[in-house]
Amino acid sequence: MVKRIKMRTLLIGGCITLFFLVLITRIFFIQVVNGSTWQGYASELVEREQTIKASRGSITDRNGNILATDAPAYTVSVNPEMIHELGIEDVVTTKLAAILGKNESEMRALVTAKDKNGKFYKQREVRSEGYKISPELAAKVTALREELKEEYKAQNAIVMAQESKRFYPEETLASHLLGYMSRDGKAVNGLEVSYDEELTGTDGYLNYQKDAKGIKLPDSQDNYLPPQNGNNLKLTIDDTIQFYIEDAIKEAVAQYNPLSMTVIAADPNTMEILGMANWPNFNPNTYWETPDQKDFINHATQSIYEPGSTFKIVTLAGAVEEKLFDPNATFESKRINIGGFSISDNGHAYGTISYLEGVKRSSNVAFVNLGYNMLGGERLRHYIDEFGFGQKTGIDLPSESASPIKPLVYKSEIATAAYGHGLVQVTPIQQVAAISAIANGGKLMVPHLVKEIINPNDGTTEVTKPKEVRQVISKESAKLVSGYLEQVVADQQIGTGRNAYIEGYRVAGKTGTARKWVNGEGYSKTKDVVSFIGFAPVNDPKIAMLVLIDQPSGTNIGGGAAAAPVFKKIVSQTLQYMGVPKDTTKTTDKKAATVVQTKTPDLTGKTAKQARSQLLNAGIAYETLGKGESVIRQYPAAGELMNPGQRIYLLTEDSSSMKVPDLTGESLRDAMEVLSLMKVGVIVKGEGYVVSQKEQVSGEQRTIQLTLQTAKAAVTGIADEDPESSDAALEEEGTAEESSKTEETGNSDGTQAPANETDSSSGAAIDPVLP
Repeated sequence: MVKRIKMRTLLIGGCITLFFLVLITRIFFIQVVNGSTWQGYASELVEREQTIKASRGSITDRNGNILATDAPAYTVSVNPEMIHELGIEDVVTTKLAAILGKNESEMRALVTAKDKNGKFYKQREVRSEGYKISPELAAKVTALREELKEEYKAQNAIVMAQESKRFYPEETLASHLLGYMSRDGKAVNGLEVSYDEELTGTDGYLNYQKDAKGIKLPDSQDNYLPPQNGNNLKLTIDDTIQFYIEDAIKEAVAQYNPLSMTVIAADPNTMEILGMANWPNFNPNTYWETPDQKDFINHATQSIYEPGSTFKIVTLAGAVEEKLFDPNATFESKRINIGGFSISDNGHAYGTISYLEGVKRSSNVAFVNLGYNMLGGERLRHYIDEFGFGQKTGIDLPSESASPIKPLVYKSEIATAAYGHGLVQVTPIQQVAAISAIANGGKLMVPHLVKEIINPNDGTTEVTKPKEVRQVISKESAKLVSGYLEQVVADQQIGTGRNAYIEGYRVAGKTGTARKWVNGEGYSKTKDVVSFIGFAPVNDPKIAMLVLIDQPSGTNIGGGAAAAPVFKKIVSQTLQYMGVPKDTTKTTDKKAATVVQTKTPDLTGKTAKQARSQLLNAGIAYETLGKGESVIRQYPAAGELMNPGQRIYLLTEDSSSMKVPDLTGESLRDAMEVLSLMKVGVIVKGEGYVVSQKEQVSGEQRTIQLTLQTAKAAVTGIADEDPESSDAALEEEGTAEESSKTEETGNSDGTQAPANETDSSSGAAIDPVLP
């Protein structure tokens, strides 16, 4: 019995001892051998790391107006398990589908979704209609959640998670410049791509200890790394000028229904891009609604085409630089044969004319003489290269194109290159860089879109400085070329660019009408690329611009008829918006272009801010008189006809102490009306337009002495004649002018008046010349 007890005691003791040995061994392995592994696991249960998302940098225009920024967004999910338990599949499907605009059958599939084991999911995202929706749409979903809560106690049948997404408040404005962010957060196209590294921030984090319920422990040892937000971009573009461009494009598209259209505006002195737009465009907020991938192409930098007569500025500049261009020398405008190919001035023969007239008429024969006979192939190619053609401009946008220009070997290649056809292939941005070199004194500049890169974390700013590539032609040659191109616009009888004339501003420019090359067919007889390129004011250039229209509908639609008026509208609005004063030394006489007048809007009673906004959108220059908050009177009065460039004066108070505005360039009538509004006396000396003013005060009465000068005196510098002595001369001039009009045939690059002729651009003028 005792022995049995001892055996049991030994057995139990042995088992206990063995248990403790196993336990100690296990503890040893856990704490020593696998200690680091279990410690990490414990840390995961106790510690929590929360990512703090960095914001992507914003993009603004040059004035700080937001073009792209991060904005709150919400992703919608449904809970099929809860929806099934409560039996509300129909309610959720119908109402949520209606709010998000999703197909009901697709929504029902989400609401009733099961896993591979046949169990209902607890969460399914509503893609793509419910992914990163706007706060406005999220508010409607929230209202539906509240409704489900009240009726079915099922608020969480629909769940929303707050996130952020890229938002473009101006929608389609400058869409090709900006690009967009895809739904999965990747940059696509535009500045979003080229500056992705600068715009992307670095996420931060917060590491802390928590209890089993996930609540932060009081003695938690926090580890915090703040996020570094992405850099902000301030662009060179002005959203007002961009609006002018896109508004004018819409009008032209409605009129001509082209295949595509491109407009680029730049400051020629710095090559800062002031505006750039294409049609068709897209809305980066809803890019997935744009089915045609061609609509995402930025034609301004990615499309290549034969420029036609706008390229003649290169030939002209080279001939002037080499001192080969004599504006008064003459040539025979007739059909010629070069290398076995026939070339004409668009089928016309103007006879013996000067080279300056050849420039005005956009004569192919004139430019073949300049480029082929005078410059020759080697020097012509030199200037083509110097102006940057065949090379990328270096603009800060992705996927810029550049077509290498092959050597000019054959006679026909040299001849056609002289007027922008054959081997010459360019991009619109190359053209703008070239015309800017003419405008700025001969310097080829690198175009750029980003003015400043601003670090929001430390406040530092990196400014983009203008970059000169090289001096293409001398300053003196550039000035001469500018003068010749000005006459293309100013000559209202034969200048192909006369439709780009802007009252009160000196404009230089060149038209182009190029037939398109169609594979298998040669040069098309119906498909053209028409354009106008130029800058203004000639004496102090503020803006250079290219307007390009690909395949406008209609017949005889050349660059002068279609593109020049678009240039005129945008540039006139922009110069007024910039506050560039009109040049009274270059007004027109009887040969002036027909002026398109608009009616003055009614601004009386509106706040000064509302009036300024309305006038800005309409592209009308204005000046505010007084310091009041509302407009009490205006000139011109509501409904009166206004000429392009005319200014509206807004009177906001009745006070004798108001500052008299600068009336230089105004007609006597306009000046008198403005001063009458202000109850200021007037003394007039001379006639025509105001060239100076002087204020005189006698007691409480203010008087302004206005000195006026006629347009003729301003242009010639010769004092005005006595009216009686000039009557006979005027009558004689009128007779001579009528006679010249009878004999004039003209060439208007597609314009209908006076002779319904087209520009002598190569494609339209050649009997197709191919190498």
